[in-house]
Amino acid sequence: MSQNTEQQELYENARYRVKQKKWLYFHFILFLVGSVFLIILNKIFKVGENIVEDWFVWAILLWFFLFVLHVINVFVTKKFMDRNWERAQIEKLTIKQELKIAELEKEITKESQIKIDSLKTALELKKKENKQNNLNQE
Repeated sequence: MSQNTEQQELYENARYRVKQKKWLYFHFILFLVGSVFLIILNKIFKVGENIVEDWFVWAILLWFFLFVLHVINVFVTKKFMDRNWERAQIEKLTIKQELKIAELEKEITKESQIKIDSLKTALELKKKENKQNNLNQE
């Protein structure tokens, strides 16, 4: 791999990570603003208070759980399962497939050789049978 290609790949990977972090920070700001909005809806405007008192707590907890999943995805999962990991997995799977294809080709070759041999044997038997018939007719 040339150095220019490596630099381009490093740049693309860094750009991808920055974009992930940018969306995470956006999600955090949205979480904060949305949580304040839910609290205001419940406490000031009394929305949904006749159904469940302090329902906003459950909504914020659910949203926080989703935010934590997003954090884990960006800082844990994507960090260890980056493009190098993907490339290694792809190489591993393609090698496995190539080995399987080679094995199948061997089996096909073996089976076709067996068919050819059986056809040759059948043809030889037919010739011998024809010779016997010709000798018997004379």
